Amino acid sequence: MMIDKIKDNIDSRIGDSVKVVYYGSRNRKEEYSGVIAETYNYIFIVKMDGNEVKSFCYSDILTETIKLFFDEEN
Repeated sequence: MMIDKIKDNIDSRIGDSVKVVYYGSRNRKEEYSGVIAETYNYIFIVKMDGNEVKSFCYSDILTETIKLFFDEEN
């Protein structure tokens, strides 16, 4: 998947709830829950529960450093 397609997909999901799983070094795994707040040319912002803000690069998705899981409403 190209970075432009990843950015377009996240642009269309602004305001949606998301779970972010970050795979760090030495098999460290962190999970965050929040809402996609803003998107920029190279990063996107996720506002976590409790007013914490995290930013991630689109290339993190491409390299599978992070994975996003959206809440699907049926």
